[in-house]
Amino acid sequence: MGQEDYYLELCDRPVHFEKANPVNCVFFDEANKQVFAVRSGGATGVVVKGPDDRNPISFRMEDKGEVKCIKFSLENKILAVQRTSKTVTKNANILGFCWTSSTEIVFITDQGIEFYQVLPEKRNLKLLKSQNINVNWYMYCPEGAVILLSTTVLGNVLQPFYFRAGTMSKLPKFEIELPAAPKSTKLSLSERDIAMATIYGQLYVLFLRHHSRTSNSTGAEVVLYHLPREGACKKMHILKLNRTGKFALNVVDNLVVVHHQDTETSVIFDIKLRGEFDGTVTFHHPVLPARSIQPYQIPVAGPAPVTSQSPIPCKLYSSSWIVFQPDIIISASQGYLWNLQVKLQPIVNLLPDKGRLMDFLLQRKECKMVILSVCSQMLSESDRATLPVIATVFDKLNHEYKKYLDAEQSYTTAVEAGPSRCSPLLKRPVRTQAVVDQSDMYTHVLSVFTEKKEMPHKFVIAVLMEYIRSLNQFQITVQHYLHELVIKTLVQHNLFYMLHQFLQYHVLSDSKPLACLLLSLESFYPPAHQLSLDMLKRLSTANDEIVEVLLSKHQVLAALRFIRGIGGHDNISARKFLDAAKQTEDNMLFYTIFRFFEQRNQRLRGNPNFTPGRTRQW
Repeated sequence: MGQEDYYLELCDRPVHFEKANPVNCVFFDEANKQVFAVRSGGATGVVVKGPDDRNPISFRMEDKGEVKCIKFSLENKILAVQRTSKTVTKNANILGFCWTSSTEIVFITDQGIEFYQVLPEKRNLKLLKSQNINVNWYMYCPEGAVILLSTTVLGNVLQPFYFRAGTMSKLPKFEIELPAAPKSTKLSLSERDIAMATIYGQLYVLFLRHHSRTSNSTGAEVVLYHLPREGACKKMHILKLNRTGKFALNVVDNLVVVHHQDTETSVIFDIKLRGEFDGTVTFHHPVLPARSIQPYQIPVAGPAPVTSQSPIPCKLYSSSWIVFQPDIIISASQGYLWNLQVKLQPIVNLLPDKGRLMDFLLQRKECKMVILSVCSQMLSESDRATLPVIATVFDKLNHEYKKYLDAEQSYTTAVEAGPSRCSPLLKRPVRTQAVVDQSDMYTHVLSVFTEKKEMPHKFVIAVLMEYIRSLNQFQITVQHYLHELVIKTLVQHNLFYMLHQFLQYHVLSDSKPLACLLLSLESFYPPAHQLSLDMLKRLSTANDEIVEVLLSKHQVLAALRFIRGIGGHDNISARKFLDAAKQTEDNMLFYTIFRFFEQRNQRLRGNPNFTPGRTRQW
């Protein structure tokens, strides 16, 4: 397969650390995304690396025994090291600990959970809250600051706790539905089958449900439980995998990625795309066919002469891979941490349904240029889409565009209303890459499209009008440069009759720039002059422009009639009109205009004479 067939890849700048061996232990902190390489219990050094840390942290510790867990607090202020599995005060097994802030830490044992404030100056802990509960295993989601405890014998009753600013809140517990099993066996919930991740701003618990061979199911599935800050956890989505075997889960750019070790392939699911709703949950199938992660070459480390060797192919889907949320894959045996990434461009050709493709792309972070390339592609000679498909794509883009414009307008209105009415929580709307505005479409798609000689002009005009129709449908003011593009295209193909109709029926919105463009077309199409004047009259804010246009055409009487018609003739400059009349070299016209202003003088000042100095040349 070529590179265009792979839609998943490992990042090209992984974190490289000393691989695990008998004297070097490797730990990963999910909150700070840091890898700790601990040599000889820390006595010969600890090296800490993270995705954003190009300068690793190095230090040494006293060898006080085996390190069970090691993590920095948030912001790397305080280091906590666990070396024993037993608590001091009671006979409980320590399962681990989590930093929930730079000075707050939670210890989890098999008998409960304890939340402490760390007092660095006094080098001790202050107990904030504790809860006695039987715990099989735990899981922490740093994004949502939620710890999930597995309780009961089968382990499938989960108790969440939420942490924020010195408080620990106990959320409603919920039960994971285990698959049916033969009577001779008892299934229990393993932490390997559970993940927690934020998808589209909501916290979900992902349960990888394997089906027994005796079941009639078509294969394993991933069940998504929405875990809100308030209220009960609710089963919302089921992702159908249609296969059995060993799986691992990542969440990348709000997509659930399911890796299948047996076939060394992965599939992606998007819960925002339309699925099959049965009244309770929504069933989803993979967005695309299963594909392997793009082959990856590990560069050979070492002195410069040695690194000229060919890079070593990385063994993908290795049994030594460990997956962490949301998008991290670690190979402790090779000494690498990668971020998994989604490649959008290959998906364009793998998802033929343009409407579904647009729904998918509009949810991705780095989508704008890919969306614009899709628009260009569907207007190309080789991949030309039908007008209904093009209309669907335009409507989806303008729906997002309108949402942003409305949010921006609401924000502006709230700010102008003043601090008393403006909520302190109000934030300016973020312009994501999903906002493809008129300027983007004009620059990257439509202006290029109209230059293509091989395109039938009827199709070109239909596409331009379809985009304008879509903007009007969403009540978005059409920018004049789009109307100008339509007019230039019509003129280029001598379609003046169509231009006349578009203007007559106001398909093209009135504007001063458009009226000026029409004036410039008079030599090609004489009626354009009158069309321009009509447009300026309709605008009612362009009276000065209309007078200037008429005078420039030596239509002095017409200009005077127009200004009288709107009641502005008492304030106009006599000199400007007399100058224009003189340039016509028509003595009768000059006399008529002169007499008009004499009569105006008589009416306004009781004297027909002009003010001294104003008409010296006559």
